[in-house]
Amino acid sequence: MELGKVLAPVIHGFNGGIVALTKAPYIGPRVSRYITEITYVGRKSGRTITTPVGYTRSGDDVTIAVSMPEQKSWWRNFLGDGGPISIRLDGAERSGHAVTQRDDKGVRVQIRLDPIRSA
Repeated sequence: MELGKVLAPVIHGFNGGIVALTKAPYIGPRVSRYITEITYVGRKSGRTITTPVGYTRSGDDVTIAVSMPEQKSWWRNFLGDGGPISIRLDGAERSGHAVTQRDDKGVRVQIRLDPIRSA
């Protein structure tokens, strides 16, 4: 049996717990400074996928360092020219364009946030 299939329910439960922490009173705002959810459409599946990630932010630039990239595939959706993504920041969904960078330092997904449109 493939290890990924065995661990999938555990990982799903863990991810759900992490997302719940970001929405919890008191601790949520602190956790949300480092962990959030991204949503994108899979290139092959065409499905909308949401997953928690750790991130750093500088203005309209967000960086997601992908730990254990060989065990994950979501970041491959942003190879080449990249693609659209949404990310939850400061309690609101923000759209942007994500591009994967892979080098000797590892795998990172760089997101350039779209400008906020005023009402």
